[in-house]
Amino acid sequence: HERLTMVQSCKFVDEVVPGCPYVMNHEYLQHIVEAYKVDYVVHGDDPCIVDGKDVYATAKATGKYRSIPRTEGISTTDLVGRILALKDEANQTDNNSNGLSIPMKLNYLGQRSQFLTTGNVLRSFGAGMKSHVPGMKVVYIDGSWDMFNCGHVALLKAAKERGDYLIAGIFGDVTVHSLHGSQLPLMSQHERALGVLGCRFVDDILMDSPYEITKDMVQRLNISEVVHCATSYDVGRRDNTLDDARFRHIRDVVQIIDSPSSFDPQTIIDRIHENHSAFQAKFERKMNAEREFYEEKYSKRRG
Repeated sequence: HERLTMVQSCKFVDEVVPGCPYVMNHEYLQHIVEAYKVDYVVHGDDPCIVDGKDVYATAKATGKYRSIPRTEGISTTDLVGRILALKDEANQTDNNSNGLSIPMKLNYLGQRSQFLTTGNVLRSFGAGMKSHVPGMKVVYIDGSWDMFNCGHVALLKAAKERGDYLIAGIFGDVTVHSLHGSQLPLMSQHERALGVLGCRFVDDILMDSPYEITKDMVQRLNISEVVHCATSYDVGRRDNTLDDARFRHIRDVVQIIDSPSSFDPQTIIDRIHENHSAFQAKFERKMNAEREFYEEKYSKRRG
């Protein structure tokens, strides 16, 4: 359900087929092609192998397979590494036996994001965005949106239902540092912005949004309502008691809503920490595989 919610909320997705097997056999592929009028089965250009077999062998054999360049600098493996490094630092692990290897740990603590945000990337994620028009009720909600997840989606959906046009403010990295500690956010502002931009309930975003909202900001963005959730969706926090100083200039437009979901980034972190050893071994294995993939890819380009 959590993953289904995320994919359904993605504005680039038109329809979701739940319960799809990881490895599609010929019968299932034929069913998908006929039932949903599928032209192509698409995956990144990195190999996807299970038990020594190509997951997309059937699609390739029928000529339905197409590959696209893998997005470099960000992956699920990368995010797991950041979370594992965060746990290691919290526990002050000084040896190799209980956490990440020292080289990997230093890499993730000292150099969090390798993702390169170009103008083309921002334009792609902002595709279809339109300005609000007179008469629309503009709603504003802000946050860190770190490790964008189904809890965030539920919150944005609830906010959007209160008006016609939703602007999501995204705190800058410095603001998140000051609010939640020097090791947060786990994702850079640009990474977090792309996650929010991809959500179908968001009409526009405000980068590096101010923590204290002023009347001038409300007027310039034509904001009718500022939504504040009683529960935090930030890492390590659940209570989100209204900071009166933060809204002291705009109390008349602030609306407090109840939490629409119990899922937050801490849920993800707790799950990984509860299975630390298994995730650590899987992470190092997949990280090595990713490194080999890119080394081979770039060696071919140089050749």
